[in-house]
Amino acid sequence: MSDAVEAFIDHGLGVTFSALPDAVVAAVKIFTLDTLGVGIAGARSPLTENVRRAARLWSGAGPAHVWGHGGAAMAPSAAAFVNAFQIHCQEYDCVHEPAVVHPMATILSALMADAEAQAATVSGQSLAVAIAVGVDMAAGLGVAATSPLKFFRPATAGVFGATLGISRLRGFTRETTLEALGCALAFCSGTMQAHLEGKATLPLQIANAARAAITACDLAEAGLPGPHGSLEGPFGYFAVFEDASDLAPVVASLGKTWRIAEVSHKPFPTGRAAQGGIALMQRLREQGVTAANVEEIVLTGPPLIARLVGRAMTPSMTASHARLCFQYVGARALLSGTVRLEGFFEPALSEPEARALGARIQVVDDGSPIPSAFTPQSVEARLKDGRVVRAEINALYGSPADPMSHDAHLEKFRACVDFGFGEARGVVSGALIQAVDRLEELGDSATLSRLASSGEV
Repeated sequence: MSDAVEAFIDHGLGVTFSALPDAVVAAVKIFTLDTLGVGIAGARSPLTENVRRAARLWSGAGPAHVWGHGGAAMAPSAAAFVNAFQIHCQEYDCVHEPAVVHPMATILSALMADAEAQAATVSGQSLAVAIAVGVDMAAGLGVAATSPLKFFRPATAGVFGATLGISRLRGFTRETTLEALGCALAFCSGTMQAHLEGKATLPLQIANAARAAITACDLAEAGLPGPHGSLEGPFGYFAVFEDASDLAPVVASLGKTWRIAEVSHKPFPTGRAAQGGIALMQRLREQGVTAANVEEIVLTGPPLIARLVGRAMTPSMTASHARLCFQYVGARALLSGTVRLEGFFEPALSEPEARALGARIQVVDDGSPIPSAFTPQSVEARLKDGRVVRAEINALYGSPADPMSHDAHLEKFRACVDFGFGEARGVVSGALIQAVDRLEELGDSATLSRLASSGEV
């Protein structure tokens, strides 16, 4: 057993709810509610029904619910797969910026499905601890990486965080948890090719990680051994998936630095790398820049920005491509002042005005040596009358350095619920808000999935 995996296991199994600082409990609640909301909204996304249809082929009736759907419950692994896809498929889920990991998409979908399957009810306190330690591992693996993103880290790191969280929920021993993490390595996968091509198979990789975490724990509980060098072995996680890393500071921070408190909201339904540019386009609007008077707009930021959202629009652009295309989302932000879920459906995707404006936007790499940096970013608009208008940011809106207000957080959640169910569902939004707000008092955390599925109280 490596020192790092041993430390993560001891931390994951040893933490008690009373040891969680108030700020950590608050962050767990915030991002549990946010993730439930975007997962419900994902029920309306293109191709979600295709994913649900395929999942039904793998599963008969089961105890775990699919959010925003109201259909028959499924086996836990199938429900986790569908819910994880729904959480990430619209690029609206929270992210740990330094790790470049979307931790809750994999972790919450897997934990909620597993909680519904357990014979004994899983309390809100137990769920909160499992979330916190799962995010510590998933984000911790990302923070330890010191080289640029190579594989799709939300899936490759996410499967380990979800596996540790489930191990905690099930009350595994240290030995069984070690085997489960070894089995998780066997399922670890996720490349950047789908991101490059703008394909919906990107969230499928997160879905697969959520399902794999449950499967890994099932296998370990059934007595299947896994490799013990899952993290630091010669063919373990870091040797295969990252070019350079430093685990020592992350291991030393366990129990002191809680990664869930470092997680950022996504205020807009697009890649995190586009969020700063959207805020900058809003500032240009405030200074009088319009589609009619602008000649050219240049967004400059760290290499990760150009790499992730610097792609060009295409004539037959899909929603998956558009969400990761700053030409499109930047044009939307300048035209309307924001970017909404509806902007990734027709006829919005083909709107001539947005296409024409987007063609005048470009993204430039500032040459920063920091591989995971999202800021600083700046924008320069050259107007038709020769004037130049500029704006800059040093922190992304929704991050701990520039957080969303509580009211904005709840507004996003309610809008997601209404969007996912296709109509106003204020009663169920209120019930979920109340349940998450008193998570530490909740006797049965599976209540959250049942509410998120049916849309009824």
